[in-house]
Amino acid sequence: MKIIFAGTPEFAAVALKALHDAGHQIPLVLTQPDRPAGRGMQLHASPVKRFALEHQIPVAQPVSLRLDGKYPDVAREAHALLRNTPHDIMVVAAYGLILPLSVLDIPPRGCLNIHGSLLPRWRGAAPIHRAIEAGDSETGITIMQMDQGLDTGAMLLVEKMAIGASDTTGTLHDKMAKLGGDMIVEALRRLEQDALPATPQPEQGVTYAAKISKEEAVLDFSLPAEILERKIRALNPFPAACAVFAGVTLKLWQAQVLAGDGKHAAGTIISADPQDGVIVACGSGALRITELQKPGGKRLPAAEFLKAFPMQGGKFD
Repeated sequence: MKIIFAGTPEFAAVALKALHDAGHQIPLVLTQPDRPAGRGMQLHASPVKRFALEHQIPVAQPVSLRLDGKYPDVAREAHALLRNTPHDIMVVAAYGLILPLSVLDIPPRGCLNIHGSLLPRWRGAAPIHRAIEAGDSETGITIMQMDQGLDTGAMLLVEKMAIGASDTTGTLHDKMAKLGGDMIVEALRRLEQDALPATPQPEQGVTYAAKISKEEAVLDFSLPAEILERKIRALNPFPAACAVFAGVTLKLWQAQVLAGDGKHAAGTIISADPQDGVIVACGSGALRITELQKPGGKRLPAAEFLKAFPMQGGKFD
């Protein structure tokens, strides 16, 4: 099939590669504009753009597709490009821009979305993070027929995946990206054979995965240890959970839940030694923090971190 692909991060690049490797023609890729990143804040192309350029696929990077938005001229130009690019279908994966009805109506066979959850649970921007944070035992990929709503379209293909006790957003993302790439190839194979029935999403069980903010990365140790441990995994690798100790904001990368003794105030460092790591009292239970990072430093196991940054007897603010 001839596919216009819209996506931006690595999750989408994996799907784009799967479609390319499967032999589909991709006459155009849409991705978000280059963004400043790194210490020098230089402009960086998205993973999707890098793959497209490496494989001589034309790329467009409109800042908006909404004709009634802030950039109507840009949107009109993008609409014209889509209409003038021969294609059968559009595939969307973590694109990051709203696709208005005027865009959804252009592809002859509509727009398919690769969504990283078992819809209708976790509609929205951060389904992988929120599933881990909530303590879900499973997640998956839904191939969805896009409509005007926020991830409300009919489901075309669904596959489940277990969430492991040690899964972070990073590890789960990689597994789900591979699954999403495999599933979109299978969905298009079935679509070509007219064997891809659509199932409306159920009205029950709808939840929304709000975008992750840096502000929520600061841990509140008055919460139960099991909630904080899930949050640490959910925010790994971005934006990374953090807490302030002795005026220094530390990133906390890995932790384990322990039983608490009830004798220490939340946030108190119960012990900090190379063998046991940094044990912190929580609202209920305790956390053993096993990997930390100070500003400008590297991620280190607690044993290495404590050699240069002793924490015995202190307290997280």
